[in-house]
Amino acid sequence: MNRKLTDVFFKHLFRITAFFSVMALGAILLFVFAQGCMPFFTSTASGIRLVAQRIDDFTVNGDRYIERRTFVDIPANTELITIQFDNGAPQTLRIKVNIKEKNPEKKLEFWHNGDAKIASGESYVYTASWPANAGLEKRIHIILPEPPYSFRKFITGLNWHPGRDKVFGILPMITGTLAASLGAVILGVPVALLCALFMAEFLKPEFASILRAGVELLAGIPSVVYGFFGLMVIVPFVKNTFNTPSGNTLLSAVIVLALMILPTVITIAETSLRAVPQSVREASLALGATKMQTSWRVVLPHANSGVIAAVILGISRAVGETMAVILVAGNSPQLTVNPLSSVRTLTSTIAMEMGYASGRHSEMLFSIGVTLFAVILILNSMILRYRRRMESEA
Repeated sequence: MNRKLTDVFFKHLFRITAFFSVMALGAILLFVFAQGCMPFFTSTASGIRLVAQRIDDFTVNGDRYIERRTFVDIPANTELITIQFDNGAPQTLRIKVNIKEKNPEKKLEFWHNGDAKIASGESYVYTASWPANAGLEKRIHIILPEPPYSFRKFITGLNWHPGRDKVFGILPMITGTLAASLGAVILGVPVALLCALFMAEFLKPEFASILRAGVELLAGIPSVVYGFFGLMVIVPFVKNTFNTPSGNTLLSAVIVLALMILPTVITIAETSLRAVPQSVREASLALGATKMQTSWRVVLPHANSGVIAAVILGISRAVGETMAVILVAGNSPQLTVNPLSSVRTLTSTIAMEMGYASGRHSEMLFSIGVTLFAVILILNSMILRYRRRMESEA
């Protein structure tokens, strides 16, 4: 009776745990996708927003604000904004809003008394400043709502200027990610497969176990350690060998990523090769094939399912790698496939800019995360489709 109750308890416990795990994962994905899709469907605000700096008491269209440190929201259809405050003398700033104008440079017209200065430090933002004591200016920032961003410009744009111009084009980062990842796969996967084949088929079991433990240890090394190794060894090597101004290049990123995916691919591929039944090897040897022919033409194709899984994990590791790539790739968002040029990847952009991003910039970083997810999904789908074709032909 106690055993039956225990089985029922753990059955329901596993069901509840699995349910909440799936719900948590779904909530995370839903949140990321929602944040990533917002900039293409919504504006940053419903209307103009004002932020006062070093002004503790001011009036906007008759409404008084004292020590306001947050946004002052202006209704969307407002055509005239009047701001008043005392700066030793009464100051008045009137802003005429053309609600039909799309161009932010032509949307506002300013009138003011006194010695105010109007400047636009970045797109969709104007700053009105007045001189004050101790050399500190009193300022009012006028922030225009940014309209929904074009998805086509986001994917095919060549420039990434999130601050001044509010331009978000990620095509150079997509090409940098694909070039670095596919280069690492082309360089690292053949080496990994040969190492796995050697460990599974030609090395004595006692030596293979020692080598296997070393490979598994390499798989547990943090990525930042690979990045430091690349920064201190690979980057100077590339710079001196190819006589480039800087060794922080696409080639350096490819080499580092190839080294990083080796342990993962070797471990999974070697496990799949050892799982091939011994009778398959004996049948090939009985027909007169050599050890090498048996390993390459019989054992390796027989384990193709596990080998392809190893390649998928290797690609996912390369595409999603961040810290090591930041240290060695140069991080210049330029469209190039020259291996001796600096590149920036999608993950590097998120890691470097998420700490200080806000507003539309922050939303665009979530959009980059969704794009990265789509890239990994497309690459893995292509590989799985190729595997199914191989299995159907066999």
